[in-house]
Amino acid sequence: MEFFFITALIVSFYVAWNIGANDAANSMATSYGSGALTIRQIIIIAAILEFCGAFFFGARVTKTIAKGIVPVELIDPHLVFVGALAALFSAGIWITVATFYKLPVSTTHSIVGAMLGFGLAAVSAKHIALEQIKWEVLTKIVLSWIISPISGAILAFVVFKIIKFTLFERYETQEVERVFKYLQVATACYMAFSHGSNDVANAVGPIALITGYKELPSWILFFGGIGIATGVATWGYRVIETIGKNITELTFTRGFSAEFSAATIVLLASYLGMPISTTHTLVGSVIGVGLAGGIASVNLKMVQRILFSWVLTVPAAAALTISIYTVMVIFV
Repeated sequence: MEFFFITALIVSFYVAWNIGANDAANSMATSYGSGALTIRQIIIIAAILEFCGAFFFGARVTKTIAKGIVPVELIDPHLVFVGALAALFSAGIWITVATFYKLPVSTTHSIVGAMLGFGLAAVSAKHIALEQIKWEVLTKIVLSWIISPISGAILAFVVFKIIKFTLFERYETQEVERVFKYLQVATACYMAFSHGSNDVANAVGPIALITGYKELPSWILFFGGIGIATGVATWGYRVIETIGKNITELTFTRGFSAEFSAATIVLLASYLGMPISTTHTLVGSVIGVGLAGGIASVNLKMVQRILFSWVLTVPAAAALTISIYTVMVIFV
């Protein structure tokens, strides 16, 4: 048990680091793209806020890393431990690869795909039946690939158009942009804090499968928060550049429109219980404000690369888990 606990801590920190590295863009990319904040300022602010969100408002009641896909209660506890570790490690590897190539992928979808891989490996070993995997949950995840970016794009398009036709017509453009610089930064800070509070469970939640904790101790949330902050500080700039600079040109009003729209869609989806990705929603929102200036304003080649990485996330994470789990079962 001690071996699994220490191993889980190490792997959880690795996943938390990846979450910080790839998802820092969810809150701060638009501020960088518009020039509201420098990359140094973003790293400092995001690291602090992500950590504070994780530590002070992190998910105290443990969430199941499987997200309801694999019926872990029907599998031998030892194999569940191994499967959870394999899934976490696989998700971390996939997110590392995506971050290296500066691609914004959903960390939640990566973990869901990884747990699906564990489920398929369990089916192959005849521990559970194929129909016992909850495919309807996976279907909702796939639908979110379509729903979240399109919703974000539509709302961001509308919000920017409203700003353009109500404020730009009455006031000087520079005055409007100056005000929205501060609004954009405030929205980004809120997003960073919220992200830390929600996604820390994706990294440290599996520890509960090994320890039996019903509520994770504060020191583990602290540990996860440090991991996310470290990821932001060391590699967060890579995906921030992609979303902030390489999709479309962002001004303060455009950046605010994208950030506000993404936050609104995610909040609404949470209220409705819809499993959508913050990453997908923000990217869609950035594309939406780009389209407000015409399709020529959007880097379609970059959008194509991002979409491809989204489609590849679940199968890639699943395949990695099957491979790693198969090896771990032999030696652990």
